[in-house]
Amino acid sequence: MTSDLVRRLTVLGAVMAGASAAMSFVNAVTMRRLERPRSVVPGNVVVCIPARNEEDRLPRLLHDLTAQTLCTHLRVVVLDDGSTDETFLAAERVVADDPRFEVVRTELDPPDGWTGKAAACHTLAQLALEHPAPDCPAPEYIAFVDADVRLDSRAVSSTVASLRSSDASLLCPWPRQLSGSLAEALVQPLLAFSWMSTLPVRISASSTRPSTVVACGQFMMFEVDAYRSIGGHASVAASLTEDLDIARELRRQGMRTDLVAGGEFVRCRMYDGWPALRDGYTRWLWNAFGGRLGSASVLAAIAVMYLVPPAAAAFGSGRTRQWGLFGYLAAVASRSASALAESTNTTATLRPEPLLENESPKKKVSVLTSVAVSGAHPLSVLIYGGLTVESFRRRHRRSSTWKGRSLPGRA
Repeated sequence: MTSDLVRRLTVLGAVMAGASAAMSFVNAVTMRRLERPRSVVPGNVVVCIPARNEEDRLPRLLHDLTAQTLCTHLRVVVLDDGSTDETFLAAERVVADDPRFEVVRTELDPPDGWTGKAAACHTLAQLALEHPAPDCPAPEYIAFVDADVRLDSRAVSSTVASLRSSDASLLCPWPRQLSGSLAEALVQPLLAFSWMSTLPVRISASSTRPSTVVACGQFMMFEVDAYRSIGGHASVAASLTEDLDIARELRRQGMRTDLVAGGEFVRCRMYDGWPALRDGYTRWLWNAFGGRLGSASVLAAIAVMYLVPPAAAAFGSGRTRQWGLFGYLAAVASRSASALAESTNTTATLRPEPLLENESPKKKVSVLTSVAVSGAHPLSVLIYGGLTVESFRRRHRRSSTWKGRSLPGRA
């Protein structure tokens, strides 16, 4: 009886892993990618950067933005959101002589019921849209870019051009996720893998269904009128996944959102090491799947798909082992396809310094590493499950914080 149940679970998991692999390959082949424009892209753009304790990383992004090309008009607004380090001075040193840049500081805590990021983005939008700089044309597009992002010199113009051609109100160029530690290499690729292996991206892009939305808060480009029509970030004030929820709000109003592969132009290292990664994921994972029941269902499903088959391949026999090996290899193939699609890169250059201290200058090394780590996919799934459980534990104990601030919506 037990062996029969194991065999059935192994077959089920292998079939599901095979289906996810097929979806990953379809998305890798068909997903839209940012394209390098050959001439000036029309449209006035304001880029908003919320920054809290980012004195080391923010200057690199600002250097990238000073080097942007093929933009009709570009303005950049930076908000030092109550930093306890030298973020404000570091930003001013980079852009003090550039009239396109404005650096503002606030010491105010987020209003009750707001997350820090939503409040910062709301403040930035007010500065950018309600208080334009003198002799500055009204923006047609507003972008929100995290301080840990790096941009190619044509990233902004490429994103505007893609948004103009997409008939969407929001475009997210998915960045290549950089890793500088083993924990990051194991967990960060799951961000792209989660939707690459489960959702037909091109079909989703043509839909206005909120349930099929994919978005990335690291770089979001909105049409200004669409952003205003939903109330901007005030519509997601308390959300711990404000990027997904603001995209859902646009779709609820009948507007389209789109996601494109942006690895050639946009890159990001979200977390620096295990402690930061752990704290980052545990602040929101409890909210990712609608609560305990949804999370338990998802964890059970991925255990059947990605843990049972490799266990059967290692410890089973006969047909059970064969199915287990198939399921494991399908999962590795799926993860590899996702990694290769995310890492797409040709000749993109980021100036005036290397991407990150930990990033290899050789693209091939990075891609091969991503593919090699795909073989440890079961370990990635185990870590993800542990982070989810820890997220619920911290929420129950009311111990979740982010960058020194309490999070709203805790039990």
